[in-house]
Amino acid sequence: MERGERDGEEFRADLRPLARAGAGNASARRILSAAELAPLTELSDARSLAAIAQTVFVIALAIGLAVCAWPSPWVALAVIVVGVEQHALFILAHEAAHYRLLGNRALNEAVGRAIGMATGISMCTYRVIHRLHHNHLFGAEDPDTAIHGGYPRGVAYLWTKLGQDLVGWNAWKTFAYFFGAPAINDDVQRAARLLDQTSPELRRAARRDRWFVVALQLALLLAAGVLGGRRGLAQYAVLWLLPMLTILQPILRLRAICEHGGVVDVSSPLTAARCNRTTGGIVNAIGRALLFPHHVNHHLEHHLYPAVPHYRLPALHRALTAKGAFAGAEVRNVRETLGIVFAPTRRCGLGAGGVEVNA
Repeated sequence: MERGERDGEEFRADLRPLARAGAGNASARRILSAAELAPLTELSDARSLAAIAQTVFVIALAIGLAVCAWPSPWVALAVIVVGVEQHALFILAHEAAHYRLLGNRALNEAVGRAIGMATGISMCTYRVIHRLHHNHLFGAEDPDTAIHGGYPRGVAYLWTKLGQDLVGWNAWKTFAYFFGAPAINDDVQRAARLLDQTSPELRRAARRDRWFVVALQLALLLAAGVLGGRRGLAQYAVLWLLPMLTILQPILRLRAICEHGGVVDVSSPLTAARCNRTTGGIVNAIGRALLFPHHVNHHLEHHLYPAVPHYRLPALHRALTAKGAFAGAEVRNVRETLGIVFAPTRRCGLGAGGVEVNA
């Protein structure tokens, strides 16, 4: 439990035995000593602010050029860029949900909530959902199994889902998830009452935050109309809402599947989540640009040590590699991961990862 967190707020350590992977270690969470881990959990406001500035700059540049060229074919390119960078904003909101964005708790909450509101999600609600994913990975209480469970499910199935995402067909499910109503895991067959599974303080924050998300989206729409008239409304719809409802959606799905989909052993922390390499090869580089901003490709490491901020995950990976921690673990090139999740048939031995889902 992190300092200042109460029962019902914590992202608990994954202390499951290593099973097949790294069988010589008692637990992946005990590979690094407290002295080795301490510098890796240290927060740097400057690095977080730089990540925010980088993402916002790319969005502003894409929108600015599109507005100047309006209407033109360049607008289509701007829609793609904005959608990709909206995903990068989501990753930064994820950092704030873990209390890892800024050292000052009040600023962490304010900035994280603002980032979430801009992209139509409630960061405070997501925090409640996400801690259940961490604390019950592939278990009955994991709200994300409906997204990444059961893969590979066939090439046609996944392409159909991604195609539906790209045209906005499934966007409502995404926003329902971030408002506290994720898709139901068919293996459990019950509606989850996620806000009942946290502290009263986080429950109140989540309920308040959702109203702020709605208010900001309405305010942005009103401002676009007041400042730009019909043209402003059209530009806001095309350059902000359209990427959010289309481009962002398949990215969110495919990243989640690349992180957990198609694993063969969900009983071990080293094989229930995946690290996707984003260096060494064009496919890895494209994966980093489109799916894994801000070092989110180190998802296995993130599950092992959720207190490590995103900019220190590469160093954490190197430290664990030096300890021999990744023997048999899910550490793969992006091309290899895509080959697994887009495979035409199921893999054997999925256990809880092979449940039928409805997402």
